[in-house]
Amino acid sequence: MNWSEHIQEFVTLWVVVDPLGTLPVFLAVTAALSAPDRRKAALLSVMISFGVLVFFAMAGHWLLQAMDVSIESFQIAGGIVLFLFALTMIHGSSHTGANAPAETNLVDIAIYPLAIPSIASPGAMLAAVVLTDDSRFDFQDRVITLVIFALVLLVTLAIMLTAAPVARLIGRGGASVISRVMGMILAALAVDLILSAAARWLHLPAI
Repeated sequence: MNWSEHIQEFVTLWVVVDPLGTLPVFLAVTAALSAPDRRKAALLSVMISFGVLVFFAMAGHWLLQAMDVSIESFQIAGGIVLFLFALTMIHGSSHTGANAPAETNLVDIAIYPLAIPSIASPGAMLAAVVLTDDSRFDFQDRVITLVIFALVLLVTLAIMLTAAPVARLIGRGGASVISRVMGMILAALAVDLILSAAARWLHLPAI
């Protein structure tokens, strides 16, 4: 067992999942929910994210090959989805309508945008595929990678569960500002995903 590789995996997964970066998104899209519903949304989003990432870890390569879809095409598509979501954050049109039913908002918000594309981002899905490639990693390595995913997601859950005091501290105005700033950062990340995939596809120098 190569611990240095697994430590590198943890750092990689921490960066692509970005637990700290999830907090502003969580605050922005759950502003209209009660504290218990916020906790439920956080737990549900992490469970969904883990299921999505396990699926891509176990069947991602097979699925993409069966559909004759390249990693670059998948990354570009994910970047476009992430960019469209970032635009909703910038323009303040996230899923926080006070007139929508709370039950519907809770499930919808947990799935989109929290689970996908915030936590189980295109980068995280790609990492799940690359870090569990059958041709390079045995079953034990793949299991350890999934455990590392679980640890990163548990940290993400813990951060979201502490969002209530943060929300009280910054208020709705602060959450709105953070949401728009994070929207710009997510938009830049999405453009970077698209450009880096296009560069690999066209055999251009790395961005």
